[in-house]
Amino acid sequence: MLASLAVLAVVMLLPFVIITFNAFKTPAEYSSNGPLAMPKGFYLQGIKDFWERVDFGTKLVNSLIISGSVAILAVILAVLNSYALGIGRIKGRVWILVLFLLANTMPQEVLVYPLYFLSKKVGLYDTRLSVIIILTAIQTAFGTYLLSSVLSTFPREILEAARMDGAGRFRILWRVVVPISRPTLGVLFVFFFIWTWNEFFLPMIFLISNENQTVPVALGVLQGQKMMDATMTSASALLGIIPAVVFFLIFQRTLSRGITVGAVK
Repeated sequence: MLASLAVLAVVMLLPFVIITFNAFKTPAEYSSNGPLAMPKGFYLQGIKDFWERVDFGTKLVNSLIISGSVAILAVILAVLNSYALGIGRIKGRVWILVLFLLANTMPQEVLVYPLYFLSKKVGLYDTRLSVIIILTAIQTAFGTYLLSSVLSTFPREILEAARMDGAGRFRILWRVVVPISRPTLGVLFVFFFIWTWNEFFLPMIFLISNENQTVPVALGVLQGQKMMDATMTSASALLGIIPAVVFFLIFQRTLSRGITVGAVK
């Protein structure tokens, strides 16, 4: 078991290690020694050139704003929806959950034209707000479907005790349900942020201005340009990966706590 885990870890980390090595090589060193050799020094010109060429600081801020906004809004809306469906037991909840399930299975390509048309009509095309609204709706559908099944098994004794103490519906939600479900909500927040950060197709369609583009879009646009050498391509990939890795490491405890709580339940 340990040997298989070690092999899996090596396989998963190997691409990241190779990208890191090549990001700090000179073009001549890459050509002479190949992609698998270790760099002889720290050549930072490739990272600097890529940062300045795409205005990476602006792209980074755009990705952080969009990913953070989507993660927060999707978790809040998913909690409200699943509270009504899982605990409130509203009529037609099964059909509503089926609708959310179908929304999760629908390809994004099907949504592009109607969403493009609507964003043009309301004046939101080529704005970060348009992408935030669209991705929030997509992530909320998944979060609602998942949380509804979790909250449907919420202990009724706790809810009845809160009602006997005079708590209303919203007070029960924010003072009882949310604190107990915090590990699960933390897991959803982490996944929503990472999924939105890595999103490429919809931001590429709806963010055409250079000042509004996200990190994945900037990386995808520049990959096919002839002016990008191997070291600069590796530098761009490294800069695109690092923020997501840092975010994952910061919230690693939240993720592991949520998974552990789910396993115990």
